[in-house]
Amino acid sequence: MLKVETINAFYGDLQALHQATFEVLAGEIVAVIGSNGSGKSTCLKTISGLLRPKQGHIYFNDRDLRTVSSSGIVEMGLSHVPEGRQLFPNMTVLENLEMGAQFAEMKKRRRETLNEVFELFPRLQERIGQSAGTLSGGEQQMLAIGRGLMSRPKLLMLDEPSLGLAPLLVSTIFRTIADVNRKGMMILLVEQNVFHALKLCNRGYALENGAVSITGTGEELIRNEHIRRTYLGL
Repeated sequence: MLKVETINAFYGDLQALHQATFEVLAGEIVAVIGSNGSGKSTCLKTISGLLRPKQGHIYFNDRDLRTVSSSGIVEMGLSHVPEGRQLFPNMTVLENLEMGAQFAEMKKRRRETLNEVFELFPRLQERIGQSAGTLSGGEQQMLAIGRGLMSRPKLLMLDEPSLGLAPLLVSTIFRTIADVNRKGMMILLVEQNVFHALKLCNRGYALENGAVSITGTGEELIRNEHIRRTYLGL
């Protein structure tokens, strides 16, 4: 359903992606791994329209996203949960969640979607009137994912969802990602916690210097000597 073909992306004169090619099929969790600066976040920004590729194509359900606005991409069914959560700290949990449902179809089902988010994250319902900036790090990450789900996406793109979380919360977040996927949603996961990401995903891509260097199933990448040596310390 998502196909990224040989995209080159730049920040000014600095090339961040070099002929990057990957895809996410219906029902899949796909992980993109790599070191800092390898181009992982740039992949998501390019797909969501925050950064436009200079060359290449990005297709979602056979439509080229290069001609679609970033808001139009959300309306088509792609939701991007950015690194660092990017919440509205002075707004309540409920207000932050409602910001995720800004188009007519999403608003019609807002109450239904809220109930689904609260079922995934009961803590958010307990904190519904609390300012987002006063939440713990784990609660803020739950809220960021919940806000992404409010647009009822077909594909949820997650950028470093475990960053800065305690190990117990990391496990909780990854279980939640698996639960969301089991309900039929595709997941594109950018993650530095390589072992957790590869254990969870159907397929993975390793990015090095902005280019895809290795691809395979999660288990194949865990067994790959380069991956084990470079990312898993084995």
